[in-house]
Amino acid sequence: MVSTEYIVSEYPLHWLVWKNEHKLLEKELMNNKHDKEKLDNRGRTPLMLAVTLGHLEATRTLLNFEANVNCENKDGWNVVQEAVATGDPELLHIVLERRDLQRYTTRMAGIPDLLKKLKEAPDFYVEMKWEFTSWVPFVSRMCPSDTYKVYKQGSHVRIDTTLLGFDQTNWQRGNRSYVFQGQNDGATMMEIDHDLRQVYCEEMRSNDEALGILLPNEETVSQRLTNPIVTTYIDTDKISFERNKVGIWGWRSDKNESVNGYECKVFGASNVELITKTRSEHLTEHDKARTKSLRTPLQNFLGIAEVGESEQSSTASNKEEYSNNTNPCNITPEEYFDSDLDLGTRDIGRPKEINIKVQKFKANLWLCEQYPLSLPEQILPIVDLMAISSSHFAKLKDFIQLQLPSGFPVKIEIPLFHVLNARITFGNIFATDNPVPKVSTLQEENRLTCVLDESLFQCPTNYVQIGNAAADGRRQFSNEEEDDLLQFAIQQSLIDSGTEKEEVDIWEALRGQKPSRPETPVNYEERELQRAIQASLEQYQSSDGKNSPNAELDYDLQMALMISEKEREKEEQNRINEEKMLEKALELSLMEK
Repeated sequence: MVSTEYIVSEYPLHWLVWKNEHKLLEKELMNNKHDKEKLDNRGRTPLMLAVTLGHLEATRTLLNFEANVNCENKDGWNVVQEAVATGDPELLHIVLERRDLQRYTTRMAGIPDLLKKLKEAPDFYVEMKWEFTSWVPFVSRMCPSDTYKVYKQGSHVRIDTTLLGFDQTNWQRGNRSYVFQGQNDGATMMEIDHDLRQVYCEEMRSNDEALGILLPNEETVSQRLTNPIVTTYIDTDKISFERNKVGIWGWRSDKNESVNGYECKVFGASNVELITKTRSEHLTEHDKARTKSLRTPLQNFLGIAEVGESEQSSTASNKEEYSNNTNPCNITPEEYFDSDLDLGTRDIGRPKEINIKVQKFKANLWLCEQYPLSLPEQILPIVDLMAISSSHFAKLKDFIQLQLPSGFPVKIEIPLFHVLNARITFGNIFATDNPVPKVSTLQEENRLTCVLDESLFQCPTNYVQIGNAAADGRRQFSNEEEDDLLQFAIQQSLIDSGTEKEEVDIWEALRGQKPSRPETPVNYEERELQRAIQASLEQYQSSDGKNSPNAELDYDLQMALMISEKEREKEEQNRINEEKMLEKALELSLMEK
């Protein structure tokens, strides 16, 4: 067992946090002798330790000295999520406030560097087509698509889009341009609304100026405290890439396809796992009951790999009010800071109630060796810019930063959410396929140069300049909030197209996740899913009658199931034909001998 002297000398800030000696902690931080981001033997920074222990004053002191809020512990939980788990609204409020300020500051500080990198790269124009697809028939029918038009000239970038995001009820559509103007000492960003002919400008501001804008409201805090903590990410540790094959056994070759006129090698990324972790120890019994009512019997039926890690408290107390008992196991500091001591499931903080779901996907890549654009020099900075405020660009960024095979990813298919995939395709480079106003090309010996008009990156003269977007109180969603809104939008769109009855019957299938598809012609899970949806549909029809106003919806579902069944039969027939061809080839080879 380690001694107190060892803890004080090795982890001085952690020790003061453990004791909640915030005044002494402030004194030590003012001396600036110790690393405030040092990890203890359990993988926690002083701030993470203070939040997990629920020590409000120690947390406030560390935040005042700009301790990093955007860090994670060894289990992948960030400071905000650990603050939610304490159930303390005041603690969560100050953590959210500092988190938003640090994100804003990091965003503003990082943009000039990104634009500087782009300045050194050749100018270009390219279109990124985003197609959202789903394995669920109804979701597929309403999935949006959009083409991002990207213009780059020197340190200036313009991105046009029509898919703006998600609000509380529907997909947000519009006609917007986002312009980033790089300067020697900073950057200016313009959001141009072509529908309203208005322009919002944003300059880099000091922390004090931004702080008044980014204060979280009571509704945000309450919403987090009454809902489960959810994090979704792609596990990149096990991903491997291999060439897709075509042909039959013995005559198989590497697959190549043409995408927008460029010959591409087709790769499959196996072992792509979308992991969803959910924590609920901070919820009251009422909140848990409300959340549990959203779960359905079909979720367990759909073949989801689900792992539960539930650590129930020995004192099953009613958590209708906040309780600051964040060390229920009574772990001593000597035990906690002893790296040789295995605490097992014992830890500080409330006993964790964790549910883990794993979805397996197979992503696909179309890579071109000879492509006019450079992924690291031209495309990655653009993706970095968009990832600041777009959750699906953030997921794309994580994926393309993997060690991909050589070549430019002209086309990518990746999972985004529980029931949504994204297909991203690059095209119309330099506007050579389809002309674009104010974009032209210049042939220089063996090189094609893209020429863009400077007016593309300026505020239109007949538009009204409103001022700063954030200062005018316009709501900016974080990536995790946008993810939540997307899921809500999917559910709301389904409800809008039907009745409350359909919210139960049809959404039962949609709330689950797509099962892993084994490489066999006949997929057992898919057949069972079809039967379950069909049974649910028949029950709905028998209760509502044949003349239901939603007959068109029912017809679409039946057609989708019928098409799926025909596809399965076609695959089976193809397999049989391949086997017959193989047998015939073997017979011919034996006869030749």
